[in-house]
Amino acid sequence: MQVLTSNSFKNWGRSLGVVSLMAIAILGNAHEAHALRGAGRAGGSSFSRPSAPSRSVSPSYGGGSNTYYGGGGGGFFFLPMFFGGGSSLFGLIILVIVAGVILQAFRGNSGDGTGITSNNSKVTVAKVQVGLLASARSLQQNLTRLALESDTSNAEGLATVARETAIALMRHPEYWVYVSSASENTKFALAEQKFNGLVMSERSKLNDEVLSNVSGRVLQGKTATANLPDSTKPLGFEIPSEYIIVTMLIAVAGESLSKLPTLRSSADLQSTLSTIGSIPTDDLLAIEVLWEPQSDEFTLTSDEVLAVYPDLVRI
Repeated sequence: MQVLTSNSFKNWGRSLGVVSLMAIAILGNAHEAHALRGAGRAGGSSFSRPSAPSRSVSPSYGGGSNTYYGGGGGGFFFLPMFFGGGSSLFGLIILVIVAGVILQAFRGNSGDGTGITSNNSKVTVAKVQVGLLASARSLQQNLTRLALESDTSNAEGLATVARETAIALMRHPEYWVYVSSASENTKFALAEQKFNGLVMSERSKLNDEVLSNVSGRVLQGKTATANLPDSTKPLGFEIPSEYIIVTMLIAVAGESLSKLPTLRSSADLQSTLSTIGSIPTDDLLAIEVLWEPQSDEFTLTSDEVLAVYPDLVRI
């Protein structure tokens, strides 16, 4: 039987120490690599925005009395004496004006079928996702600046987020590598639920949100920049960086996005971004932009892209 000497114990202790240090280094870098995927988020929703108040007709139109209305009981008519036997041109003009006002009031109460006042109005909920080469690092800076400076508490601010994100992506066509898209037409009554479900699905792919500006509320956590790799570490522990992923989630009143092409080429993406950038402010019901990593110090590896975003296709 072999007898363990003191030297054997010392050698065993040294080996254990080396293994422990290697494990700490590997696990520490794994945690660090996980932190590199800190993402940014900007946008908001106007689904609960109140509709414009409907207009009504004053019962005292034409002089502050009921002289020209009959009975005051719901319907109305001009007395024959006002028209002068039906031949008064002035009376005819007044009749046309009143009829127009009543028609507008009716439209205001019932909705015109294209706005957001009717639960049966058509809404398109869409997702556009772009994977770019790491060379497009200025895009991360632009999106971070947009998130910090935009007022996402109102419709104009949300329209700015949609327009400026589309423009930022259109400025880097030479870096487009992956794309993915999806859209669904639904009724306004169901659109918010579907949009929120889409947002939850995409947010669940992020390991952390280090910057968020949603509905006017800005939150900044521990940024990825604070987790820069230590330059003194061996090269073998560095994490390769290759891609940036930008996701746009949109809900638009009407069918302006319903005919977007399934993204398969740069031309398709160019056309889609142009359409998104030109959405009228009043039609934009919700927009959320997610990008990762948020910091321009980092990008995603090809393995991370394939694992986290399996729907992306190469263009």
